[in-house]
Amino acid sequence: MTVSPALRDAARPFSPSAVTDLLPPGTRVLALGEPTHGVEAFLDLRNELFRHLVVEHGYRSIAVESDCLAALDVDAYAAGAEGELDTVVWEGFSHGFGEFAGNRELVRWMREFNGALGAGEERLRFYGADGPLEMTGAAAPGPPLMRLRDFLAAHLAVELPVGEEELADVCGPDGRWTEPAASFDPGRSVGRTDDALQLRLIADELAALIAANGPQFAAEADPEAYWRAQVDARTATGLLRYHAAMADTGSDRFNSLMRQRGLMIADNLEALTRREARRGPTLVFAHHRHLQREAARIPLGTGELRWWSAGSLLADRLGEGYAFVATAFGHRAPDDHPAPDTLEGRLAALGEARAVLDPRLLASATAGTVMPRVPADHTYIGLDPETLGSVDGVVFVREIPRQAGMFGGG
Repeated sequence: MTVSPALRDAARPFSPSAVTDLLPPGTRVLALGEPTHGVEAFLDLRNELFRHLVVEHGYRSIAVESDCLAALDVDAYAAGAEGELDTVVWEGFSHGFGEFAGNRELVRWMREFNGALGAGEERLRFYGADGPLEMTGAAAPGPPLMRLRDFLAAHLAVELPVGEEELADVCGPDGRWTEPAASFDPGRSVGRTDDALQLRLIADELAALIAANGPQFAAEADPEAYWRAQVDARTATGLLRYHAAMADTGSDRFNSLMRQRGLMIADNLEALTRREARRGPTLVFAHHRHLQREAARIPLGTGELRWWSAGSLLADRLGEGYAFVATAFGHRAPDDHPAPDTLEGRLAALGEARAVLDPRLLASATAGTVMPRVPADHTYIGLDPETLGSVDGVVFVREIPRQAGMFGGG
């Protein structure tokens, strides 16, 4: 296939500096999207880029699509806490992502980097951007609510809106919240019971207390304990909204679940961006559908899920401080080649193993001639050529191994 000079001009061989050259000045969050999960090539690319950002551009944090609560233990290990690397990664990454070598290598390198720092130098921090959610359901709100109440009781000389025993009674056993059947049967969810409604009020009051007394906690509390309490407050309120959506019997139920998840991710990312503002920008790594600036869409049966992605929400809040770089791949070795009239087909013809593309030049070079790729299966959700105007950069990987473990679309 002949490659046009305009397409050649849009591409450069991959290097981390080729990516950062495309970023707008003042970037506070660099969001790197992957088109599918479980491909080590994208994890390796992320790790290479993160190392460059740390050494050359002053980044001191990374957030990944994983449980924000479990990630606290990964961050502690990266800071030097006791533990076994394999165990920390297996338990600290949700969605099954702990099994991938690229995630293990990321945590290993962060711990090594932090261990070599001198006194007063800023360490690297690891964050989970997602809520404690899985395809089979959502975590119980009780544990983060109980920890939040304990933190407030230890630091405030006021009567709290709920006692420890009363809160435990209203929460009830975790198992009734984590019932897997509730994912598809709203009648099995407890998200709109009287106890759940009472817990939403309690969570709101506790979250208001931690927000209203922020200056005191910032001055007096252990910084890590204060941060964990804030994570617990966001997580508990987000989980209660999510469980309420699970109990919804209306036709908009699945869209509502995606909206609630997107909102939790956006709130987590906005909070850590504020926390990291003094230390430097943050790299975020997740599926395209969570990080893109436009509304997210996923086919579901004969219909379509549609919601405002976490990236669109965060871009609205941060403005020019948010940058989004998308990734795509050509084929799985040795077959599954993309059609030549698709974006991936055009990029594969460049012949580069990995390439960085300026989306504005790419859009001009492919205008009117490129179709969205039709995936071989549900695991790949590619970059729509019509959305190149909302992307700051594109990284293309020509070939990935056929045996790569691949999950769903985010």
